[in-house]
Amino acid sequence: MGFDFLGFTIRQYEVGKHQHGKKKSNLMTIIKPSDEKVKLHYQKLADTIDRHQASKQIDLIKELNPIIKGWSNYYSACCSFETFTDLDYKIWSKLRRWAKRRHPNKDWEWVTKKYWRQAVEGRKDKWVFSLTDGLYLEKHSWTPHKDYVKVKGDASPFNGDWRYWSSKMGSYPDVKVEVAKLLKTQKGKCAICGLHFQDGDLWEVDHITPRSKKGKNTLSNKQLLHRHCHDVKSRNDGSYEGCA
Repeated sequence: MGFDFLGFTIRQYEVGKHQHGKKKSNLMTIIKPSDEKVKLHYQKLADTIDRHQASKQIDLIKELNPIIKGWSNYYSACCSFETFTDLDYKIWSKLRRWAKRRHPNKDWEWVTKKYWRQAVEGRKDKWVFSLTDGLYLEKHSWTPHKDYVKVKGDASPFNGDWRYWSSKMGSYPDVKVEVAKLLKTQKGKCAICGLHFQDGDLWEVDHITPRSKKGKNTLSNKQLLHRHCHDVKSRNDGSYEGCA
């Protein structure tokens, strides 16, 4: 039993008595990308490759990467690893034909060395469709799985719990965008002590690398701290005089 909703296939499957543990039901709910959306996504990628038969490899990679990243991120919170792996294989097969068609008189070993690399920094994959300058094609299976965190039963965007919704959504009315994004990135916790921010807590935005030490005024160089944690950190890194 099951249904499709917003591009997902939601199904329940029977499991053995030793698999469902303490649950009263012997049904397991599994959510996957729907077959229809997978087919449409692959077709879009295949059409893109076909349109770039005479294009440079760099142009093909730059057009494919946003499509792969966006689609993979959307399905990163469901059971998608098998789907991602299958798509990667299909894209590899499609690119193999794309490359061989461009060099019909060259053997496969020559074509492989021209368009695929054995080493991409931070990746264990043996062969990656890439350029010598480091630009490479993303893979669906590289997208990390993100566990879905259920919204609290008594939570509502209108109940005034702006700390909760800022840390969950990265935005909330009357909360500075920068603070809301930091709350979400830090999952509602102080970056120094690791404790959740509570009502009544005083907090401050801190530069991880102090501005006095040439730290950039960018979000990636900022963190949200309890005021007392900020004071301690500023004394330790010598930026106390300059902290706001």
